Amino acid sequence: MKKEKQILVAIDFSKCSIKALEFAICIANDANANIILVHVDKPQSSDSVYSKRGKEHHEKLVEKMEKLLSKYQDSLKGKLEYSIRKGKVHTEIANLAKYSDAYLLVAGTHGISGFEKFWIGSNAFRFVTSSQCPVITLRESFIWNQKHIKKIVLPVDSTMETRQKVPFTTELAKLFGAEIHVLGVYSSNVTEIKNIVEAYAKQSVDYIEKAGVKCEQHFKFCENITEGTIEYAIGIKAEIIAIMTEQEKSTKNIWLGPYAQQMVNQSPISVLSIHSKDIYAANSTKS
Repeated sequence: MKKEKQILVAIDFSKCSIKALEFAICIANDANANIILVHVDKPQSSDSVYSKRGKEHHEKLVEKMEKLLSKYQDSLKGKLEYSIRKGKVHTEIANLAKYSDAYLLVAGTHGISGFEKFWIGSNAFRFVTSSQCPVITLRESFIWNQKHIKKIVLPVDSTMETRQKVPFTTELAKLFGAEIHVLGVYSSNVTEIKNIVEAYAKQSVDYIEKAGVKCEQHFKFCENITEGTIEYAIGIKAEIIAIMTEQEKSTKNIWLGPYAQQMVNQSPISVLSIHSKDIYAANSTKS
């Protein structure tokens, strides 16, 4: 019996998180997935679920969630549910993602500035580093087709780890009927580095095409790889940029640490962040 896919959406009721929900619905309809909305109520010493104020606050959260279900259920082919949790935001969402065996987590981000009123901005990159499943982050200003994902940019660098994001990205593209643009990026004109990037890009293209997904290959020299990738993605009107990250920072991979955080915080296009171990998850959840 085929297991149903579950997509988690982090909700703090900001416009940014509602945009994440709308994008998740677009993804879920192509992926035949259900959606679980998750809100984490930050604990306060003066409140408890047993106090009058605590109960009233919880009831208001339930009411808000019910309104979202009422508004968006008809737009989603699958089931739309919600979960209200209490504790540290990124920890609770990561725990729910693991408990529900989530296929994907979608969250909004306010970028590097953030908003104190909402928790999405300050936690977006924490979702990326703490969640076991792949994570898509997006800004409130992000605009897409509203119906289908058409183009995904997959940047490839000179590190061995760079190719580990290819299987899951390919799987998503196949579900969407989207094309993948493999972008070989390098910030050095050293011949050896360029040859490695070209070889890894070719291997990625071969894998993608064998999976039956339309693919294009391009190369780009850029002093700042994050900015160069974003510029290319904007130019082709892509909906997703796929990068790789890990829970522990490493100097071996330029997409770890600062570069991944730059991409999540700066990209006006949605960013798919994949842990190296997610390659195995992709293989176990294929349709």
